[in-house]
Amino acid sequence: MSSTDTERADHLRVLGLEDDEIQIYQYLLRIGPSSITELDQAVTGRTTPIETTLGGLVQAGLARRSGSDHSRFLPVPPDAGLEALTLRRESELKQARIEVLNAYDEFRRTVHNESTTHLVEVVTGTAIVERIHQIKDSAQREILAIDSPPYYLGAGPNQHEIDQLKRGVSYRVVYSPESVEVPGYLTENILPCVEAGEQARVLPDVPAKLTIIDGSIAFVSMSVRDTDVNRSLLIIRPSSLLTALLGMFELCWRNALPLHASVGTEDDRLEPIERRLLALLATGAADDTIARTLGISRRTFFRYLERLMNRTGASTRFQLALHAARENWL
Repeated sequence: MSSTDTERADHLRVLGLEDDEIQIYQYLLRIGPSSITELDQAVTGRTTPIETTLGGLVQAGLARRSGSDHSRFLPVPPDAGLEALTLRRESELKQARIEVLNAYDEFRRTVHNESTTHLVEVVTGTAIVERIHQIKDSAQREILAIDSPPYYLGAGPNQHEIDQLKRGVSYRVVYSPESVEVPGYLTENILPCVEAGEQARVLPDVPAKLTIIDGSIAFVSMSVRDTDVNRSLLIIRPSSLLTALLGMFELCWRNALPLHASVGTEDDRLEPIERRLLALLATGAADDTIARTLGISRRTFFRYLERLMNRTGASTRFQLALHAARENWL
């Protein structure tokens, strides 16, 4: 599988396609109309029957039958199918948020008051920063995070994470668009960490601020959409609530779009500033934020955007994003 196929597969998994469906869809994109027999023989290593896989692609709006006897399958324009898949993922994310809230309600109802002190710790005021450092310093394997302002530790360079990455602690972080829009946060904090090895993604709507250490302890607080200033922090130890938070993170991760330190491959059809502009558009950042990050005026930003849309024949930013993904610009 080429690097283009691999990257496209990652995006298709975010939309909810199974691996077998991705293999068949990528084959159809390369070869064109094919019969069930041709697909069954050409795409090996599958775990589901070819008829089931093709049925899933048809239902997702990515393929249809063709030919006078309807015995062949071919890809179709994905606009409607992608919209349906996106809406389904958004619905799953909302349901996950409800499940987490219900898990916590159940926790409060069923756990005796005297035993809750070792499961949930409430930290306030100046003690918050100290406790965050204590917990993060204990990491041995992995840190999972959903990132959103407001920030306890400020929004500057994150040398602590870079040092942990060097000693083998892996990071997976889902960023909110508000994170990217904090002045300097993308270039001074996020991108240096991604270059150091952090796996980063962006989600249009994050349910909470969350950090999970080695799957055994977490701290959670409200995001900027809920409060302007964080004054308290919940530390969650092993419990049904921590399990629910782990599940919520994984669902957010699957729904989020990858954020790379560099965009795509070198392509003489694109200027470096155009590749950076496309990457920032993919994060959902506001126009002013993109222009400020690129060090250009709003007028220049719109000139570059108009040129990209004219070049690709896109009439909307969504169509531009689809073209950029198809051409491996993202």
